[in-house]
Amino acid sequence: MAANEAQPAFGPDEVLQAMLTMRGGATEKRKKEAHEYLELFQKSPAAWTTSIAILQSNAEADVKLFAATTLKGKITYDLSTQVPAAEILSVRTQLLALLKRYAPGPKPIRVQLCVCLAVLAIQMQEWKDVLPIVVSSFGNDTDSHTVILDFLKVLPEEVTEGRKITLTDEELSQRTSELLDQNAPQVVQFLISYAHSSPAAATNPLLFDCVTSWLREIPVNDIVKSPLLNIVFNALESDSSFQAAADCISTMVRETRDIDDNIETIQVLLPRIIALRPKIQKVVEEEDVESYKALTKLFGDTGCAWVVAIAREPTHFRPLVDAILECAARDKDREVIEFTFDFWYDLKQYLVLEKYIQARMELLDVYAKLVDILLKHLEYPQPEAGNEKDLFDGDREAEERFREFRHVMGDTLKDCCEIMGVSECLAKVHNAIKVWMQKFASLANGTSVPHWQQLEAPLFSMRAMGRMVTKDENTVLPQLMPLLVQMPAHEKLRFATIMVLGRYTEWTAAHPEFLSPQFKYIVDSFSTDSKEIVRAAAMAIKYFCTDCKHLLSEQVVQLQEFYNLILDKLPEVSQEEITEGVATVVSVQPKGEIYKLLKLFCDPLIQRLMTKANNATNDDGKLAVADHLQLITLFAQHVVILPPVERGEEDPAVKYWQEVFPILSKVLENFLDFAPICERVCRCWRFMVISHRGAMAPILPDMANQLASGFARSRQGCFLWVTGAILREFSDDREHIDPAMTEDIYVFFDAQATNVLRFITEVPSQDLPDVIEDFFRLAVDGLLYYPQKFIPSGLFGPVFEAAYSVLTLQQREPLSATLHYIRDVLGWATPYPPSSYDHLSASEAGFLREAVKRLVLAEGETLVKRLLAGMMITFPKDCFADASGALLTLFEIFPNETATWVDETLRLLPQGTVTPTEVDRLMVKIREKLSTNDTGDVRQIRSILQDFTNTYRRRYVAPRDGLGALEGSRFRYSGS
Repeated sequence: MAANEAQPAFGPDEVLQAMLTMRGGATEKRKKEAHEYLELFQKSPAAWTTSIAILQSNAEADVKLFAATTLKGKITYDLSTQVPAAEILSVRTQLLALLKRYAPGPKPIRVQLCVCLAVLAIQMQEWKDVLPIVVSSFGNDTDSHTVILDFLKVLPEEVTEGRKITLTDEELSQRTSELLDQNAPQVVQFLISYAHSSPAAATNPLLFDCVTSWLREIPVNDIVKSPLLNIVFNALESDSSFQAAADCISTMVRETRDIDDNIETIQVLLPRIIALRPKIQKVVEEEDVESYKALTKLFGDTGCAWVVAIAREPTHFRPLVDAILECAARDKDREVIEFTFDFWYDLKQYLVLEKYIQARMELLDVYAKLVDILLKHLEYPQPEAGNEKDLFDGDREAEERFREFRHVMGDTLKDCCEIMGVSECLAKVHNAIKVWMQKFASLANGTSVPHWQQLEAPLFSMRAMGRMVTKDENTVLPQLMPLLVQMPAHEKLRFATIMVLGRYTEWTAAHPEFLSPQFKYIVDSFSTDSKEIVRAAAMAIKYFCTDCKHLLSEQVVQLQEFYNLILDKLPEVSQEEITEGVATVVSVQPKGEIYKLLKLFCDPLIQRLMTKANNATNDDGKLAVADHLQLITLFAQHVVILPPVERGEEDPAVKYWQEVFPILSKVLENFLDFAPICERVCRCWRFMVISHRGAMAPILPDMANQLASGFARSRQGCFLWVTGAILREFSDDREHIDPAMTEDIYVFFDAQATNVLRFITEVPSQDLPDVIEDFFRLAVDGLLYYPQKFIPSGLFGPVFEAAYSVLTLQQREPLSATLHYIRDVLGWATPYPPSSYDHLSASEAGFLREAVKRLVLAEGETLVKRLLAGMMITFPKDCFADASGALLTLFEIFPNETATWVDETLRLLPQGTVTPTEVDRLMVKIREKLSTNDTGDVRQIRSILQDFTNTYRRRYVAPRDGLGALEGSRFRYSGS
């Protein structure tokens, strides 16, 4: 905060009132004000005494928890800047006193205070006897033991998060050794002594949470050889400690992942874990879901950790694999099987290697059984209320979970295919379908299909396996495919069948004898009343047209009749899918037919467009125009002449678009005030340029005029998208491009950029984030494709000034685009040439490099201010990497100057937010890295600055009265 800014009162009563406002029925405005007040409070010096006062009061638990959380933040970020060194000991004394007070609870407050003490211990480097002091500060009663255990649990976690704390790497490393490595033996002995102190202690979940936390620091073999191993496994006999003990064993196992380094430990753990297998049946019969989950996680984690050992010695580890399979098999309600999926995948990754072929053969039957288990789990449930239209009895969340779950199981089915072979897995699908047909086919009629779930599940599994099936599978699919088009008339079955047929279109393309009945089945599906089936059918048509496009060529005219008939009956997404499909079929027709076919397919679309445009009197009507434009875009995108026509030869597709262009231009002109239509027209033109490239030359002059006038009149960024596409496709280094055309295109870019700079001058950048984003993406293209024209131009400097001036924005997308442009500009000043150097001579490249370096040297100080202010105060988190990357490049180009700019900038921060000592310490680190002349050390500056700015950001709220000396100035363009 600035020193002269009026500080609100931050006493306990004021904080309590703000908390009451937050949780009460106050207006949103009042709640926002209260939230801002509490943020300011947490970062104020007064928060120390107020938080402790609240914790010593009789306030409600949630207020006390907020105070404890605030205290944690203060100790983490503000200890070195707001507490004199002589008073830090009293902070420790107060914390220990508060922990005694809250030893009985509430637990959340006690844990937060333990975290406070742990963070303080990390920073009090002179405090060497942390563990003895903490243990001796409390009594020998249960509550005191709970405090000590809580502290021991959080200490390793907080030390490993030490980068949040303002210690140097060396200091943090030293403190880690003192707090963890040197204390580990005493911690083990304390935990053993505690466990032996009483039966209740031996089954206290917090004991096992402590062991789990310290397993990162204590070699797992030390735990396994100690009495703690028996204590942990014995705790599995108690319901209260089962989950914590199981998690602890899982952590032990994960610490033995380096198999060859832990053979002795694994030999001890394996028989004890296998001995737990009978518990699977027990927890299932007792319907103890949480213990079932914990046990399955334990077996699954063990399998994942020892997967290499399983692949090496499948017979020895087979009982473990069987236990994991049993966990999956007994899971009737699909509550735990997900915890086995990673294991099946990890094991598959090894078994498919030639080195482990013997293990693969030995475990083949396991994966075969797994397929059977998955097929059963894939079945839709039987509705308890008997309503076939609501299988989940109104529980939409359960339905969504089931859908997601099926797709994950589908991935595991693919793993099975890789082990067993696709044909063997498909044979199980085929067998399941045959079994259903033998049992129930004769009972099915138009209104009822008995046990349809048992038929739908293999269909879904077949769809899931589709990616694994090759075009030359000739064993099972020729038997399966005729069965699919004979499925009973049931919505779920028809949907599943359509999805399967759409998934196997590549196979059908290689077996054309199956195409006709499948395609007919899909087309007939459009006549059903089910929206879900119609959407699936449209998607399937897209895949059939894409993969069987050559086979459908003879029916292209009939396809257009069907397309024209069905189009208006489909939802928007399905219209796009079916349009993409038919456009793909048109694209592979003989070149001489393309123009005629485009007229056949697109003229009705253009007619619909004009009708919709004429009738568009409200936003809904205008949105319908925008949506319809997407269908025309799909034809422009997909119907491309390949190979391209010879130079001087007319492109039949472009010929058609040249005829249509005036209509699209007219639509654009009539709806310049409606962004979605502008964006869709521009998107269409952009794809024309990208898809047809040099063949678009006849349309370019008219398109450039429309883009220039469109932006000038509407100020919408979409006109800049197309400009960028034109720059890319008609750049200097493209072959067969007339130099006069490239010159005209650069002049067009220059004019568009000048218009944007004037616009940014007239309107504050925060009011046009979309234009900012699109402009700097265009500027990136200008720099990449026309560097020899752009860099020496009078436009280059103002664009760079505009770039750093808009870094005051807080929206991610425009900032990201702007930072990318800045990084690209800086890249031209480095010895490492951008890709666009390739077509330039060494002298040209050198001239451009020097021009950029002069600009950067002149504007570098301001740029550094903007970058650091953003990283510390205003940038969204997603922009940190690009901002720090830009700073790193500046250090590589001008190391000494950039160090000076950083130093000067940090000393401009609002008074009281950072001490001169902190700035001095940071600059010493930076200059140490620069002095080595080592690229690796220079790159570490990026991490150093990120750590500093992250700490600053957590510590302070952006000042309400602005950024003071770091405030950005408004961009002004005075060019002609």
